[in-house]
Amino acid sequence: MAADALSDLLKTVRLTGATFFDVVARDPWVAEQPTREMVLPKVLLGAEHLISYHVVTEGRCFAGIVGEAPIAVDAGEVIVFTRGDPHVVSSNPGMRAQPVTPAEMEAATAGPLPFFKSLGGEGPPSVKLVCGFLACDAHPFNPLLDNLPPVIKTGRPRGDDANWLGQFIRLAQSETADKRAGGESVLAKLSELMFIEVVRQYLEALPREQAGWLAGLRDPFVGKALSMMHASPARNWTIEELAKDVGLSRSVLAERFTDLVGMPPMHYLAKWRMQIASGLLSGGNANMATIAAEIGYGSEAAFSRAFKNVVGVPPSAWRRRSVAA
Repeated sequence: MAADALSDLLKTVRLTGATFFDVVARDPWVAEQPTREMVLPKVLLGAEHLISYHVVTEGRCFAGIVGEAPIAVDAGEVIVFTRGDPHVVSSNPGMRAQPVTPAEMEAATAGPLPFFKSLGGEGPPSVKLVCGFLACDAHPFNPLLDNLPPVIKTGRPRGDDANWLGQFIRLAQSETADKRAGGESVLAKLSELMFIEVVRQYLEALPREQAGWLAGLRDPFVGKALSMMHASPARNWTIEELAKDVGLSRSVLAERFTDLVGMPPMHYLAKWRMQIASGLLSGGNANMATIAAEIGYGSEAAFSRAFKNVVGVPPSAWRRRSVAA
């Protein structure tokens, strides 16, 4: 059975959601994201990449990367900073706040999730948000991260529950308000599902001429080739076999795949195998021979050479670095 390449990737790069803030703000107010070094250890130890999101459940705010134009976000919409860039969320555009200190971050995240944060002055709330973070691995190979813009805003103003994001917002509101047992896990899984839905909506809205890994997923031929390699990474694939299975000639598939994904199919397969191997090296005690066999190499020496060629360091060095982290 063909693999769902997007789901396979998200699983392999350890996409994990955690650390949530239930925010009630009164005008005027402003907040800036803590540094990724402060946040990542609270989401996923050893992860390299931070994704931030803000779901507006009531009212309106402005959010934007520091130094760039802010974006209006209304109730029922979510804004995702896919690269964890420093950004500002505020009641009005152009506002800035003092950087968050490590001590302030520790104080804000003391106690059970979700963390409650009140911002601004007196009076009735002008906006309510659910803010959170996701973490994942960026290396040695995460083609999704390279193919997403730094900021994605999606959803429907006024929170239409008929769409998936509207339901996420309603569930997030319920979990942050009720603080029931298991709420932390529910919010973590909700944030992961929300991110996947944001990616799917972005994928569906891509222009037809768009290139990149996501565009490759959408293409019926390249997408099938990607799915087959993800389903059986240890198979001794050839471009001829892939082309036959997807229903194209060898030359047409090679050209189409390279134009969309940015590299030839066999180059992609080598990189994907090393992403799988890096997770096995980091997350367990499997020996090199077992890992080599699992991703399609006939010997430990062949695997070690391939890993160093793609990743830049031998697998033993990668494992030592992962354990140290």
